[in-house]
Amino acid sequence: MKIAGLQKISMVDYPGHICATVFTQGCNFRCGFCHNRDLVVGGTDFELSQQDVFDYFDSRRNMLEGVCVTGGEPTLWPGLFDFAGKVKKIGFKLKLDTNGSNPQMIEDLLREDLVDYIAMDVKTSLTKYHLFKVPENTEEALVQSIQKIMFSKIPYEFRTTCVPGIVTEEDIYSIAETIKGAKKHCLQQFKPHENVLDESFMKLQPYNKDELNKFKSISENFVESVIIRGI
Repeated sequence: MKIAGLQKISMVDYPGHICATVFTQGCNFRCGFCHNRDLVVGGTDFELSQQDVFDYFDSRRNMLEGVCVTGGEPTLWPGLFDFAGKVKKIGFKLKLDTNGSNPQMIEDLLREDLVDYIAMDVKTSLTKYHLFKVPENTEEALVQSIQKIMFSKIPYEFRTTCVPGIVTEEDIYSIAETIKGAKKHCLQQFKPHENVLDESFMKLQPYNKDELNKFKSISENFVESVIIRGI
């Protein structure tokens, strides 16, 4: 598993816990609004050894409560399973950020109790995922991942970054129906960023607070808890 970044302390990446955040290299989606361009396309040769990462974890046992593994897309790496096992062995909780494209890895981690929290992105209506140049059969994989996560016994959330043109009112209806009965749906404000994958998104005007609240009211008809982040 290629580790291309480490945020040593985060108060926001793992709800309710102080964590370190590990960034993995590579992604099988090409979302134009993604602000981790270097992680997606491999624009950096920087790599941390797992030994260095775990040495850091060991030195912060009295401070850290968990580890968030994000990307890129962590589930592309078969080594994620062993990495998660090592995190659990030292007594930390593990949160996984995923795009949901590898339901088998999600199932394996859940089966072996190697993950304590999952945040899965549901980027838009499943029928619009072609916008992200995804692999074949992605829609089926996403549905499987959603079901496995919802049927698990761990805390989880589904996340949607509300990108104008990518996520519309109709898409919110579709997303909410897809995750109907879920415990938590997080609507995230889109923020233009200089490191986006597609530079056209740098000039895109985000939704305003009233528009996001309308999205929230739609999702609340299907999901137990809906929150807005980033406003």
